[in-house]
Amino acid sequence: MKPTPHVMLLLAITGLLSGCMNTGAGTSLAGPGDGVAVGEASDIRRLVPAARLERSAAEQFEALKKKALEKQALLADSDPIVVRLRSIAERLKPYASQWNPDAQRWKWEVAVFKSDQINAFCMPGGKIGFYTGILTKLKLTDDEAAMIMGHEMAHALREHSRDRLAKAQLTDIGASVLSAVLGFGEAGRQAMGFGTQIIGMKFSRDDESDADLVGLDIAARAGFDPRAAISLWRKMQAANKGAPPEWFSTHPASSTRIEDISRNLPRVLPLYAKVIGRTLDTLPPDPSLR
Repeated sequence: MKPTPHVMLLLAITGLLSGCMNTGAGTSLAGPGDGVAVGEASDIRRLVPAARLERSAAEQFEALKKKALEKQALLADSDPIVVRLRSIAERLKPYASQWNPDAQRWKWEVAVFKSDQINAFCMPGGKIGFYTGILTKLKLTDDEAAMIMGHEMAHALREHSRDRLAKAQLTDIGASVLSAVLGFGEAGRQAMGFGTQIIGMKFSRDDESDADLVGLDIAARAGFDPRAAISLWRKMQAANKGAPPEWFSTHPASSTRIEDISRNLPRVLPLYAKVIGRTLDTLPPDPSLR
């Protein structure tokens, strides 16, 4: 009996997936081994070429900056807010490659947009965006800003966008998916999500928990007080009592989230203490108790 085109397509995709999973190709994202433990990222993400996704993200980031500049909503490089955030990023970046070796070749960039939104993001390839509202409305300390930046960097380092796009394609087994995986033309790239808006992409609760912990780890290694993650999320919860901030649409907050962070503080406090030259008994006052 001759296989139908649909069966042949299924066999082709199955073979492609098997090859992807068994080659061992790709980057390990399991982290440095000490600090927090989150495990390896999904192999499914490898169906989306990282280089293509990073190029698409860079193009979208440039378009966003250009649009903001036209509206006089892009803060200048000399603006104190930009200088402050870039200084924080410089402290965090050396610890990024421990979670994703590819981060060593990323062209990291920080842009700040004038907006009341309580929002921030980091796109694949290290393109970081902050909206002024998240700093001014929440009156963030450097430690708290580092927790947000670390969280957003973690999404990129753990390749959550790549994983999400790959999984989305697996829900539609068709010729467009196969052509996309094999790289056949613009239609294929669109089917694989390269025409998808990456900024503001929503992640699963597991992704958010993953990013919370990895961001906590990165910030602690950079010398930022990880206990500030608790004070940060209390501020976020307070801000959510009125109209929910944009950040909450993709970053659900709850008492469970704070409990998870609290439970992992013993893993990262020694990292922070070592960086600042203190013992656990002589740490600075807990910012979450102020």
